[in-house]
Amino acid sequence: MARDDVLVLFDVDGTLTPHRQVILPHVQDFLQNQLKPVATVGLVGGSDMPKIAEQMGGADVIHKFDFVFAENGLVAYRDGQFVEKQSISAFIGDDKLQKFINFCLRYMSDLELPCKRGNFVEFRNGMINVCPVGRSCSYEERLVFAEFDAKHRVREQMRDALMKAFPDLGLQFAIGGQISIDAFPIGWDKRYCLKFVESFKDIHFFGDRTAPGGNDHEIFEDPRTQGYTVSSPEDTLSQLKTIFKL
Repeated sequence: MARDDVLVLFDVDGTLTPHRQVILPHVQDFLQNQLKPVATVGLVGGSDMPKIAEQMGGADVIHKFDFVFAENGLVAYRDGQFVEKQSISAFIGDDKLQKFINFCLRYMSDLELPCKRGNFVEFRNGMINVCPVGRSCSYEERLVFAEFDAKHRVREQMRDALMKAFPDLGLQFAIGGQISIDAFPIGWDKRYCLKFVESFKDIHFFGDRTAPGGNDHEIFEDPRTQGYTVSSPEDTLSQLKTIFKL
């Protein structure tokens, strides 16, 4: 099958990079020099463009990859050119969004965690990112919270509370990465990016949060894609080498 018929889409955090860390040189080299000659390559991350650029080695990320989809595809680039941007505030309305944000802040104020830092609610174009520990936490504090969360199900319980409190708001809640919850309009999950790539005959997706409730689940399960669950960047490379015989 020709390169233009095959698309390989990657989640970023935990799939191509260690959590909130920069992509390692050998992973970047593999994608550019071994995978790109045989397939079209794209990124679809839940983070905004500055965070994706930071993790992928700089703002030239939009030129290194054929597609870059930030915020699940609500901010889209193709061949280095801006394509489209959506707005959650225009879609839902600021009055409803403020009620949602106020609920999140009240809920998180009652949580007892190993630590709390700053930036608990981050407003993005296509979603709201809610972080109980605060996105200003250090890498070490992130790991401590991730271990605490795995044991005490902090994010899972908060997601359930949000679903119960806002059944009619039209929002979907997904656990992403190690420390946060993404809230976005129903249908604005990572499948949103697929509308830009309908011409491809064969679409592969690699992600680490593919279980129900994870922010890779919907695109992983979508009949338009072949989904692969990975545990780390090294696992991603290993599976790519097997699938594409590289």
